[in-house]
Amino acid sequence: MANAIRALAMDAVQQANSGHPGAPMGMADMAVALWGRHLKHNPRNPQWFDRDRFVLSNGHGSMLLYALLHLTGYALPMAELRNFRQLHSKTAGHPEHGVTPGVETTTGPLGQGIANAVGMALAEKLLAAEFNRPDFPIVDHRTYAFLGDGCLMEGISHEAVALAGAWKLDKLIALYDDNGISIDGKVAPWFVDDTALRFTACGWQVLGPVDGHDAEAVSQAIAEARASHGKPTLVICRTAIGQGSPNRAGTAKAHGEPLGAEEIALTRAALGWEHGPFEIPADVYAAWDAKARGLAAEADWDALFARYKAAHPQLAAEFARRMRGELPRHFAQVAVDAAVAAHAKAEGVASRKASQIALEAFTAALPELLGGSADLTGSNLTNTSHTPALRFEADSGAVVLGDTPASGAGAEDAPPAEPPHLIGRHINYGVREFGMAAVMNGIALHGGYIPYGGTFLTFSDYSRNAIRMAALMKQRVVHVFTHDSIGLGEDGPTHQSIEHAASLRLIPNLDVWRPADTAETAIAWAVALENRTRPTALLLSRQNLRYAPKRDLSEISKGAYVLSEPADLGLKKKARAVIIATGSEVQLALAAQELLAREYRIAVRVVSMPSTTAFDRQSLAYKKAVLPAGLPRIAVEMGVTDGWWKYGCAAVVGIDTYGESAPAPVLFKHFGFTPENVAATVRAALAR
Repeated sequence: MANAIRALAMDAVQQANSGHPGAPMGMADMAVALWGRHLKHNPRNPQWFDRDRFVLSNGHGSMLLYALLHLTGYALPMAELRNFRQLHSKTAGHPEHGVTPGVETTTGPLGQGIANAVGMALAEKLLAAEFNRPDFPIVDHRTYAFLGDGCLMEGISHEAVALAGAWKLDKLIALYDDNGISIDGKVAPWFVDDTALRFTACGWQVLGPVDGHDAEAVSQAIAEARASHGKPTLVICRTAIGQGSPNRAGTAKAHGEPLGAEEIALTRAALGWEHGPFEIPADVYAAWDAKARGLAAEADWDALFARYKAAHPQLAAEFARRMRGELPRHFAQVAVDAAVAAHAKAEGVASRKASQIALEAFTAALPELLGGSADLTGSNLTNTSHTPALRFEADSGAVVLGDTPASGAGAEDAPPAEPPHLIGRHINYGVREFGMAAVMNGIALHGGYIPYGGTFLTFSDYSRNAIRMAALMKQRVVHVFTHDSIGLGEDGPTHQSIEHAASLRLIPNLDVWRPADTAETAIAWAVALENRTRPTALLLSRQNLRYAPKRDLSEISKGAYVLSEPADLGLKKKARAVIIATGSEVQLALAAQELLAREYRIAVRVVSMPSTTAFDRQSLAYKKAVLPAGLPRIAVEMGVTDGWWKYGCAAVVGIDTYGESAPAPVLFKHFGFTPENVAATVRAALAR
């Protein structure tokens, strides 16, 4: 069984003339132990809810996973393995979620896979606490991860491992491929960590080292790990990279290049593998075939869920809704009510506070909203009265449950008669921005929750690659980034975001919103929650913002809309220019519009553009209606100017340097964010 994996890995990499044969060859016996003896899954239904999750954190070893999926009976034919790393194949260089059946998450950037696995294990534990009832363990599966030296060297693994220990995720089992080799050679000179002690210190059970080429020994360790209570488990498996290759096993030459035809022939002989390229004998297929076992496991769960549904119909309906990723039927009305209430109150608050106001409504209506912050809860304002802090029992590791039923709607318009148990829905991630972002990806991938998490916008740099991965995987994750500009003041240029808004807007499939007031913020949240196939970044102010009067709320969700016309100031002239502004600068644009009308009788339209990404998706007709041809456009945003020129701007009032440490009003004047300077910029554009 193991040699079939080795043969497929070296054949596919050789045919593609690209890839990593060493890791699959080294981890093959580990895979036999897990996939052959312990993993609960159904190849005929890769989306079966109560399957175990498997994450290949060292994603460069993708042929291990592709071989397993093919051999166990998933819809991944041999033709796809022959097409490894080719255009439009289902066997990409690194595993891709949504492309290949059975791939739980996209891995490749090392360390993020184990963080995703932590998120999946947390989601399983929380759903079990909410929905399981005596005699009805409808949520009862494990999360397994393979990881290597590279994953453990990446800093994110430290963040995720510590959180897993703090959360006592005893259904998380990680198998460490301890082969001592990376691209540059033997890792001993640069990787001196005592991995066992490190994990022990983080609250994990550590088993081994075991012989990673002894499937029975690995299987026994997994069985022991499955019996753990209150601690996640690391199984250290000592392996040789490229196991079976006479001349490359145990060397960096086995890592990231084909073995070559001559070495493959020698390896076949050494392994006693007498079959040609991509040939698997029938008895090996039979040994690996997991279809019947998977169908039986799912049938057992279906029967359990049918009994659960009969005993707890409201809970079953709510559980099914959440696992489908559908919002409650009444959500649209909740969203409208939140925006209308904000508009009616017209409150002048920081947009971070506006976010919390919106969250009060949304966390009440959506029990699946699972929030958190990277040690900045009081600044990000990500907590609400409906999201108590997530806590675990010190001894048992069980989720601490609340005394009152969970608020929020069920599958129908009314709250369920029997609501889920109340769990803590606000996570203290600690100072771990990258870990938080990758854990949220894992939560979203698992299903049942919509995760959101907060930090300062400038620290989005720490989170960036996980944000990119969420966009690549089309996951509904919401990032709450506060303190979004020089408006945060005295903390200075280390904390003042300059390039961050523009940088985030460059990530494909990421929605970026920078709302100007409470109504825009409520609508931004509603759009984010409705976006099932893209993550969202909300950029929010520290400083208070005046409410911008509006005639209508219906076009805000389009990303940009006409906020004010000359007629709104009593000026009976057609607009000669358009000021485009985002976030806190909208009030500055309105002040400049008023100044131009009063002092110079110059008529100007003001466009609020809270989301360039949403606006860019609108029809050409709508874009032309908001930004008419022939009128000079002047953009105003406290950030780099580069991104604004694509809108045909005649001028941009922005910042192309770093900020300074001073009170915000002083900085606004210093950098030219005054009505007078914006008005002067408009006049200069008109004079050209």
